[in-house]
Amino acid sequence: MNQLQARKQLLRRQMELSQQLTALETDLQQSHSRDWQEQAQERENDEVLLRIANQTANELLQIQHVLKKLGANTYGTCSNCGEAIGQQRLKALPSAELCIRCANQMH
Repeated sequence: MNQLQARKQLLRRQMELSQQLTALETDLQQSHSRDWQEQAQERENDEVLLRIANQTANELLQIQHVLKKLGANTYGTCSNCGEAIGQQRLKALPSAELCIRCANQMH
């Protein structure tokens, strides 16, 4: 995947995630029912929405970091070992910052 394709894909994903995060934040700001049982269910739902919002925000931060790497011409270079990240990996995961070897070592 070349840098132009990666940038387009990352910007498209960034827009999707931004819209999703806005919708999640709107849902989280809604008031709760006065019924205690419904309130308990709504609070559980809020916890799930909050976890999803946090994951979405983290992915947005990662995309912003990768876009900076694109601007600095360091895209496609492993942040850990400095080796090239494989094209297949970048095609599947354009926001990858680690080569497959380093990613496997981290887990």
